[in-house]
Amino acid sequence: MNETTLIIAAVLLLVSVLVSKISDRFGVPTLLLFLALGMAAGSEGIGGIYFDNVALAKFIGIIALVLILFTGGLDTEWSEVRPILKESSLLATLGVFITAVIVGLFASKLLGLNFLEGLLLGSIVSSTDAAAVFSVLRAKGVSLKGRLKPLLELESGSNDPMAIFLTVGLIQLIANPESSLLNLVLLFFQQMIIGAVAGYLAGRVMYFLVNRLKLGYEGLYPVLVLSLVFLAFGLTDAVGGSGFLAVYLAGIVLRQHDFVHRKSILNFYNGLAWIMQIAMFLTLGLLAFPSQVVPVVGVGLLIAACLMFVARPISVFISLIPSALNWREKTFISWVGLRGAAPIVLATFPLLAKTPHADLTFNIIFFVVLASVLLQGTSLSQVAKWLKLDAPIIVKRAYPIEYVPMDGLKSELKELPIPSNSEMIGKAIFELELPKDFLVILIARDNEFMQPSGGTILQDGDTLLALSSKESYAEVVQRLKPAA
Repeated sequence: MNETTLIIAAVLLLVSVLVSKISDRFGVPTLLLFLALGMAAGSEGIGGIYFDNVALAKFIGIIALVLILFTGGLDTEWSEVRPILKESSLLATLGVFITAVIVGLFASKLLGLNFLEGLLLGSIVSSTDAAAVFSVLRAKGVSLKGRLKPLLELESGSNDPMAIFLTVGLIQLIANPESSLLNLVLLFFQQMIIGAVAGYLAGRVMYFLVNRLKLGYEGLYPVLVLSLVFLAFGLTDAVGGSGFLAVYLAGIVLRQHDFVHRKSILNFYNGLAWIMQIAMFLTLGLLAFPSQVVPVVGVGLLIAACLMFVARPISVFISLIPSALNWREKTFISWVGLRGAAPIVLATFPLLAKTPHADLTFNIIFFVVLASVLLQGTSLSQVAKWLKLDAPIIVKRAYPIEYVPMDGLKSELKELPIPSNSEMIGKAIFELELPKDFLVILIARDNEFMQPSGGTILQDGDTLLALSSKESYAEVVQRLKPAA
């Protein structure tokens, strides 16, 4: 590596950051922009960079997926996803399988492939990408009502392991036709069970070590967690489990606890996830040659149509039969099935394994992802409005202080909005007779912060930032309820 390589990498990274403004302004998914930038920088684009190292692209993709999944887990609130755990699990397993079978059958008939080869293509394209979904909705200033947002987040975070399992398993079956299908089913349960157990244990170990190791520098804590993430992935994979599921669950488990330097660690991984997304999309864009993608546009459009209008809706409605979600919610979930980076990364697996039609599969998958992002991604906010499932985005207030939990301190720092018509409105803080361990640190009022005193009068619309034990917090919440 010389200075020229560093300059090229820096320019691509800088341009990627700048083009993300297009996503913020016009609602174009960043995934599409990064892929297009990678293709433009390639040997057939204006950049003229020749890149055909499939092994390196796969390695970068796997590293990126590990960190993106772990960060996704860190961003997941268990209290929000627990009520929709059943629905998300069904979509992430049964839904992925049904999608793979339907697309696989269609692709095998359309392309003249045998069933296993068609099923491999269907499996590669079977997982969804919520990051693309919520980047579009955020750019449009739209959120989702009810349980849709946590359901889609959990589904997309947990369905990659199923798609990866199907892809790897089918490559093995194609390479070794004498392999038993029963062994593949047993391998699935083995990977999911070991991955789930390993993920929970890894999350607990991370929490224990982060809080107990007294490191001399704050910047070492994200590095500590990073080493544990890759250790969890590697060890889980080595013992026959799903390393991707393990790191995602480890992130969820760690998020549910207070740990030292929580804010800086979360910010570090949020930034790292963006770097990984950019690196992965640019690499995959460089790996794709437009001259090879263009010839498959026709069949690619047909497979994309099958995926978007047949396979995804059928898989959603069948998987959610036991769910109480209404038809409008299920319809929106069907349309939200955007394909992302995972399918393109998985499409490199057959290339390395040299399975039949691997090049054709990669180019079709690449085009299907582009078609999905273009058609579904640009229409998400409008579909949400048509189905009356849109809601305004609630921006979380950023406070000028950070709480660092310590051993022996049972208090937590929490927001406490004062409801309209609460009995506390119009009273001074000292008149409220709050519990002794309930300390009001700040009051947010009219987009400003004020440091309260005992004589501060509470007003409608105030939000308290309080340091309190769980018991005292619950007590005050009850007292804050509006007067009857």
